[in-house]
Amino acid sequence: MPSAVALPDRDCGFCDRLAAFRAANRAAYPTFFNAPVPPWGDPDPALLIVGLAPGLKGANRTGRPFTGDYAGDLLYSTLIRYGFARGEFKADPNDGLQLVGCRITNAVKCVPPENKPTPAETKTCMRHFLEHEIAALPRLKAILVLGQIAHIAVLDALKVRRASMPFGHNAAHVLPGGVKLFSSYHCSRYNTNTGRLTEAMFHAVFDRIAAAAA
Repeated sequence: MPSAVALPDRDCGFCDRLAAFRAANRAAYPTFFNAPVPPWGDPDPALLIVGLAPGLKGANRTGRPFTGDYAGDLLYSTLIRYGFARGEFKADPNDGLQLVGCRITNAVKCVPPENKPTPAETKTCMRHFLEHEIAALPRLKAILVLGQIAHIAVLDALKVRRASMPFGHNAAHVLPGGVKLFSSYHCSRYNTNTGRLTEAMFHAVFDRIAAAAA
């Protein structure tokens, strides 16, 4: 079974800028979750999905990764399609949706201004949390990273040289220990609206993941 992992507390103070932004959002949106968003899903998964950071009015509002903003629509419908989730996604943490053999986390746990964490913030969160999250999953077979920043964070967490495993949509690499790393463009509204990422492209990534995580 996975070992216990330290997760950021509600008032995590490792990153001054993110803590200040969190405080401002608590004043502006007092009903929001407004705290580091914890990982969600199967505690001992075959598949780990790593996103960038909570969206201001998405996971920062609801407290569940990719819940409450547009990016979750494509992600969760795909997880249901490929058997990594069951139930109905209603963009509400109380919708009853369950992940199956899958866990979702973010490279950066707190919402950043303009959805852009700094490299220092990403490194800090990776060092304190992400590397320990990954190490605590003994049955992991595959990791899906959504976007280049998440890709770099995972490589850094695993002490893998970045140049040896470059990011690219639908790229696949074998990590030390045999876990397979898959990359996709982030399923953000911007990427899907511009056609940079289509549903078919996203499903093509999951065709490979389904085989690797079986």
